[in-house]
Amino acid sequence: MSDSVALDPVDLQILRLLQNDARTTYRELAAEVGVAASTCLDRVARLRRSGVILGDQLRLDPAKLGRGLQALLLVQVRPHRRELIRPFVDRIRSLPESRALFHLTGPDDYLVQVAVADAADLQRLVLDEFTSRREVARVDTRLIFQQWECGPLLPPAAN
Repeated sequence: MSDSVALDPVDLQILRLLQNDARTTYRELAAEVGVAASTCLDRVARLRRSGVILGDQLRLDPAKLGRGLQALLLVQVRPHRRELIRPFVDRIRSLPESRALFHLTGPDDYLVQVAVADAADLQRLVLDEFTSRREVARVDTRLIFQQWECGPLLPPAAN
């Protein structure tokens, strides 16, 4: 069973434009895609109701907030049992350094993107918040030198 929503070319163009700038006005969107502003408003409302649009986000520069070092932490949890997972996930999500958390397949159970002040702050975070937890068996750290945003997310093209 697929959770996908049927989208026509106008919907796709609206999504492409909003992903590039979520502050685009309905009037600007409507002019760009060639529909009335009221039609554009209705389409965006439908995309929100159907769950295609999950919300709007404000992106911040971590370095300008004193968090100039970013890293990916590969975390192995042992034993990997449900009663240990929820408290672990809740704690990691509550940390101000945490940017994203992914549950993975393979030898590592979680990937956590973090933003910290410097190497000493990263060491403190790993030792105090990760390896000090009984269920954390291993943390493998990778520094992020540079990050790029990718193109808008759209459904796969029909073959």
